Amino acid sequence: MASSYPTFTLSEKLTSEQIEFFNTHGFIHFKNFIEKSTVSAIIRASKQVERNWVSNDIKKVNGVPIKYGKDLDGEKIVQRFAFINQHHMTLSGLLLDPRISALLPLAGAGSRLGTEEKDGMVFNHYINGPDSSFTKMGWHTDGLRDIFYGGKLNPMLNVGIHLSTQKEANGGLKIIPGTHKQSVYQLLFRKKYFLDNKADKDEVSILPEAGDLTIHDGRLWHRVAESSIRGEESRRRVIYIPIIAGKYAPKNENSPTVFYQRFAGIVK
Repeated sequence: MASSYPTFTLSEKLTSEQIEFFNTHGFIHFKNFIEKSTVSAIIRASKQVERNWVSNDIKKVNGVPIKYGKDLDGEKIVQRFAFINQHHMTLSGLLLDPRISALLPLAGAGSRLGTEEKDGMVFNHYINGPDSSFTKMGWHTDGLRDIFYGGKLNPMLNVGIHLSTQKEANGGLKIIPGTHKQSVYQLLFRKKYFLDNKADKDEVSILPEAGDLTIHDGRLWHRVAESSIRGEESRRRVIYIPIIAGKYAPKNENSPTVFYQRFAGIVK
């Protein structure tokens, strides 16, 4: 299903229309959040972190496994960075933009950027090549994560900063609007977590351009579809930053690996 929804412009304060749209559908899409030059600077920064992690064989950051794969030339690359904001000033500096702070009220009182919690700022690098280990992700909600962390279901929003222009053929993020209001039973059992990657009749494709920002409620059912294109045109990079509420739970180098992350091999 192609994307079919209104887009908005993000300023330092959300409008009533933007708040109503997000509360109703569980997601919102803002155009032209950062300039193309900033996109390029972020990608360069990620490559610097990647070189360091590959050369030092970094397996986990704050207890979160790092997902490695192979680029089209066979070189080892990082395909999922965790807490990358803690490893380069360009990435941490991005979070100082006051427009990001304007998104916090969408998660309710006491919400904050999870720069030291969950998986921190996550940088995903998808490439559909013969040796890639990260091409798709099955249906899931991030509400399940709170259960594994041993807490109650708190609001968790995912702010996506898109570094690649997305077309329908590239696969990418698919959401089922409105499912952030589902019952706990539906959250747990509507689909087979991570194993099911089939298209849903109610799903909507999020199709950003490089520099766009999206935000979706983590309690929505969502998946990442595999690109039908192979090679360089399938390359897609996106940053996700959590907005969370509830008890502050920072992680550090001594944090244990969460149970479900030990089975990350099922997530492609």
